[in-house]
Amino acid sequence: MKDEQVKPTALVIPQLIVGLGNPEPKYDQTRHNIGFAAIDTLARAWQISLAENRKFQGEFGEGNAGGKGKIRLLKPLTYMNLSGQAIQAVTNWYKIPPESVLVIYDDLDLPLGKTRLRLSGSAGGHNGMKSIISHLNTQNFPRLRIGIGKPKGAIDGDNSQTVSHVLGRFSAAENKVMSQVLSFVVECGEFSFKQGVEKAMNLCNTQNFTDIDS
Repeated sequence: MKDEQVKPTALVIPQLIVGLGNPEPKYDQTRHNIGFAAIDTLARAWQISLAENRKFQGEFGEGNAGGKGKIRLLKPLTYMNLSGQAIQAVTNWYKIPPESVLVIYDDLDLPLGKTRLRLSGSAGGHNGMKSIISHLNTQNFPRLRIGIGKPKGAIDGDNSQTVSHVLGRFSAAENKVMSQVLSFVVECGEFSFKQGVEKAMNLCNTQNFTDIDS
């Protein structure tokens, strides 16, 4: 039996990083807006100016990702459930393939202080991700989920409790953890440029910031 040559997998390098959230001031610093906070952190770290861009229906900026290469950042201002519209506008304009779009968003099913990077996957019940999958017409784009944890004492089927948790703000102790997580997101982003998303998964999926006072 002849040995078959295995072709090396092409590196998946982000060209556009998108953080999900809702635009009104009442949503600032809520758990559901952690994607926006991630983009703000990346923009500060990489000295990229964000400005509202009507064509892209969001706050947009481009620059250099920590000396690792050209990157574009986007915070859709369409509201969470229509996030795909803004992303499609940017990808169509710059001819960016879906696999080069890294989406950052909150995840109830991940504990606070944990991040999870994946090359593809389903929406997992997240309405913002449903919109993106619909507009990009594929699930094959990388995503970085940031754990926000479930509400304490949550009762299965009690949607009101989940909504108030997701749209609530972090406690002072939780904010200390999330500050570490957001700094770590910069590290994950830069590693993704240097080594590709697949190798960055080894870094981003092992760290756990859980030093939180109860």
